Amino acid sequence: MPTPHPRLLPSLSLILAMFLWGSSFIAMKLAFQDYHPMVVIFGRMTVASLAFLCFLPRFKKIHILRHDRHLFVIMALSEPCLYFFFEALALQNTSATQASMITIMLPLLITIASVRLLGERASGQTLTGLFLAMGGAILLSLGGTATEQAPAPLLGNFYELVAMFCATVYTITVKRLTARYPALFLTAIQAWIGCFFFAPFLALPQVPLPSSFLLLPLSAILYLGLAVTLAAYFLYTFALARMEASKSSIFITLIPLFTLLLSRLLFQESFTLLQHIGGFTLFSGVIVSQGFFYHAAKGIFRNR
Repeated sequence: MPTPHPRLLPSLSLILAMFLWGSSFIAMKLAFQDYHPMVVIFGRMTVASLAFLCFLPRFKKIHILRHDRHLFVIMALSEPCLYFFFEALALQNTSATQASMITIMLPLLITIASVRLLGERASGQTLTGLFLAMGGAILLSLGGTATEQAPAPLLGNFYELVAMFCATVYTITVKRLTARYPALFLTAIQAWIGCFFFAPFLALPQVPLPSSFLLLPLSAILYLGLAVTLAAYFLYTFALARMEASKSSIFITLIPLFTLLLSRLLFQESFTLLQHIGGFTLFSGVIVSQGFFYHAAKGIFRNR
């Protein structure tokens, strides 16, 4: 009887996490229309922090080792703190779709960092899938058209690129911590530190507090806090604990595809031929990188 693919559950977790992260660009963009970015980010961190209080009895049994404390600080500062800060600046200047396209740089950055810092090996199959997926994401970007939601796309895309460097540091740090701490605990620490980090920004004079409670931005904040900050980060950390950082990073190329799909659905826009080709190429790259075809064929021949 063939055994299930060992990466199936982590892979499904990553696909769901990428869908949620892809939707976060749109949710943040919608919330930013009525509320200041710092209000939105603090709101999502607060929602997630309150939700994690339910797990306090379980977390009290976990002891943070002294030599790991600096890793927790680096993890939380890189993401969500600095990552969300630069992403907020990015989405004020560029569109949700363009910002999501910049994430195609993240798998390459993580692969390089994991090889240099974690001692992982990037196989030819992984690299082939990586560049195939990145090529598909680039085709998605080239097939798009300009929108009025990007007043300064060059500056916004630069801020998003800085956020990708923060995400690289975060991924490498979390990969080390998952060997000793549960994924849910790491996700909660990020939410709590992020909440305290963004709270002082609300006192700045250039950050107006909401004068009324509007359904759309409030719904977006709740979604960002529960579905994205809590669920997506937990799924990503869960998968990182069970597979190499270089292999898991390839799934990040799915983010621009999901963002584009949701943007098309909300704004009733259609895909161009180039974007259809790009989407197919992107998914093919992810499948090739994880060796699903190889393991499936191996299982078939073993049963003969």
